Amino acid sequence: MTDSNVSRREFIKTTATGSAVGTVAGLLSAPARARAVGANERIRVGVIGPGRRGFGTHVKTLAKIRKLGAKIDMVAVSDVYTVHRDQAIDYIKRETDVTPKTYPDYRDMLADDAVDAVCIATPDHWHARQTIDALTAGKHVYCEKPMTHTIDQSREVVNAWKSSGLVIQVGVQSTSSPVWNMAREMINTGKLGKILQFQTECFRNGRAGMSRHNVITEEMTPKTIDWRRWLGVDEGLAPEMVFDRATYGQWRCYWPFSMGMFGDLFVHRITGILKATGLRNPGRVVGGGGIFLEYDDRDVPDVGSLIADFHEGVQGVVSSTMVAEELKLEHIIRGHHGALLFHKPCYLNGTKASFEFVPERPQVTLDSKSKRTTYEATVTHDINSMHFLNFFEAIRTGKPQSVNNDPELGAAAVMMVNLAIRSYREGKVFQVDRDGRIGDGNESWAANWEQMSEAGAEPHHVAGWQAGDKGSVMTPFEYQKLAGAWKNGQPPNGN
Repeated sequence: MTDSNVSRREFIKTTATGSAVGTVAGLLSAPARARAVGANERIRVGVIGPGRRGFGTHVKTLAKIRKLGAKIDMVAVSDVYTVHRDQAIDYIKRETDVTPKTYPDYRDMLADDAVDAVCIATPDHWHARQTIDALTAGKHVYCEKPMTHTIDQSREVVNAWKSSGLVIQVGVQSTSSPVWNMAREMINTGKLGKILQFQTECFRNGRAGMSRHNVITEEMTPKTIDWRRWLGVDEGLAPEMVFDRATYGQWRCYWPFSMGMFGDLFVHRITGILKATGLRNPGRVVGGGGIFLEYDDRDVPDVGSLIADFHEGVQGVVSSTMVAEELKLEHIIRGHHGALLFHKPCYLNGTKASFEFVPERPQVTLDSKSKRTTYEATVTHDINSMHFLNFFEAIRTGKPQSVNNDPELGAAAVMMVNLAIRSYREGKVFQVDRDGRIGDGNESWAANWEQMSEAGAEPHHVAGWQAGDKGSVMTPFEYQKLAGAWKNGQPPNGN
């Protein structure tokens, strides 16, 4: 085992709870005032981390919407890897006729008054630090998912965002599809009845394993990569490690920098479902899985599942494997009177998406007119473009809450997957009270639901529910009147 592996292994022993991962508390001083951007003014964008995701999804999309008429310019680039930095600069110059400034250290970019907003596409362990640094400097932020690496960091980002008055868009691009708001309206008006469960997945398979498709090259050396800065040693984000191309180029395989499939893929799926249902923090989470095939020195599982139960009386199930994918789970929100089945394009970078309403049988709903129906949504541009356009519109209008994936939604997704990882690694079940306090699981969760049943309580509903008791009341058969405890040898109610 190499020295790099020893250092990484020692570090991850203390990161199961996130305790060794650098937080950013106290970094946010009084934020600088952001420049007001008029309707006809250009928004000047800096790109932090224009590597694989940052180049393909950020730089190329920004150049595309600029050609379509968006009043934006990419004016600055920062990356610790000279090859990625030069590639982004050359592309921006060629496609936009703008020569961006170059910053080896992103903090120098943030100090530049000629930058209005930044896009962050660095490894997960840097997201919170760079986001809060950007807010402090008065910059609007578009940050790739997951929003942060830990729950504490996500709370710090939400607090910083609320106090800044600035815009943050979290990069789950599919949340800019209209399907989630359409589903939310159906749910709130009772079309599905009481919401009970959702399920989703993100199966994959490959010859070499998850994230090993990310090519590592001979050009990746300590001469072309500022290794210490990439790790974040001085910021307390990671310990010193011997340089390793796989750690740099395939960082999603390792806990210090990533949450594996949970943070990379599950967040993509979970976020849309949370948006559609109005659910946010879970009440109870358990995770499972393991490394069952990919024995290639990775830390993260190749098979993983989570179950999240919510105070609203809803359960979420997310399950996937990175080593088999032909037969997948479907993306479904289930209610007492019907379900919504989301088709795969809801998560893809296209212009069309669709889902189906599938009613329960009339014997349950007492409605013979309810039919299986397909709903479609079409947007003007691809979803990556729509997500950026939504971000820029929020900046121009000064409405941080109008983004399609705000930090509170981003934080909810982080809590779900982070607690599932901790459950898997620590062998625990976690409970979260309505104020967000996290503790170990105990008997109180089951006892609460049992007490509600005994008392004949009314069901809990998702936020925004407007349908009264529609699809939320069980209709007992006539013979159920015969149930009940006998007293003094006599049946209940004289029956």
